[in-house]
Amino acid sequence: MKFSQKTILAASVLAACAGTAAAAEWSDTSIGYRYGTKFAEPFESNSINKSIVNLTHASGYKYGTNFFNADLLMADSKDPAAPGSKSGSQEIYIVYRHTLDLGKITGQDFKFGPVRGLGLTGGFDVNTKNDAGYNSRKRMVVAGPTLMMDVPGFLNVSLLYLWESNAPYSKFSGTQTERYSYDVHPMLTAAWGIPFNLGPIPLSFEGFANFIASKGQNEFGGGTKPETNIDMQVMYDVSPHVGAAKNTFKAGLEYQYWRNKFGNDHTKAAGDGAFAKTPMVRVEYHF
Repeated sequence: MKFSQKTILAASVLAACAGTAAAAEWSDTSIGYRYGTKFAEPFESNSINKSIVNLTHASGYKYGTNFFNADLLMADSKDPAAPGSKSGSQEIYIVYRHTLDLGKITGQDFKFGPVRGLGLTGGFDVNTKNDAGYNSRKRMVVAGPTLMMDVPGFLNVSLLYLWESNAPYSKFSGTQTERYSYDVHPMLTAAWGIPFNLGPIPLSFEGFANFIASKGQNEFGGGTKPETNIDMQVMYDVSPHVGAAKNTFKAGLEYQYWRNKFGNDHTKAAGDGAFAKTPMVRVEYHF
């Protein structure tokens, strides 16, 4: 698949989203903030401070669901914006997923065992970052089948194929790398939001887990490694304590485990920066 085809697919997914937005049966939009001091970047430090502001939207309509998230990540000087800079890098990372529910489309019941339904998921990731060494310009299209599990809340498990490319620029050497496409590779991914109670305290367990196969050689001719990225949080609805409607304000703790970040081998030159273990605090406002 050439990149032009990926662009067409991404545009088609967006069109599907736009065409169904008016018919949404439910929606949830939130602004959030999280902070941690143990972020890591390959070939750099593993104790980077980052503040992250996110805009998230999820909605359901007659035939499926939409999910959109945009993160603005702001680092301290351990991940500098330029060689020798005391200013930290900034990054925007956007994720979009659209899942078609095959049961709703066909009118058939696909429930079996712990599975309540089957779906097809498509979407994309894009980012831009202004750090000193890599300046990522990632573009990625994803597509594949989804199992919707029969649990309180939701748990979706997908096997997605990834078409990923990048065009980094090194401020150290002033070198622009032409856009490079990695091998098409699979990702086993799960996303969940499951309510539970700790005694009388209502909580929710939320997050995602990505298990990504090697994507072949990188743009510099080196090999890549399988990648594991698990990001999970336990959230508490503080709305009743501030006089707000249920699920308006949430606060909690988050933890991210990211091994071989971006496919870089953490046992070699990329070092500990390619193996992030990051606790965070997180707050959200839903509207």
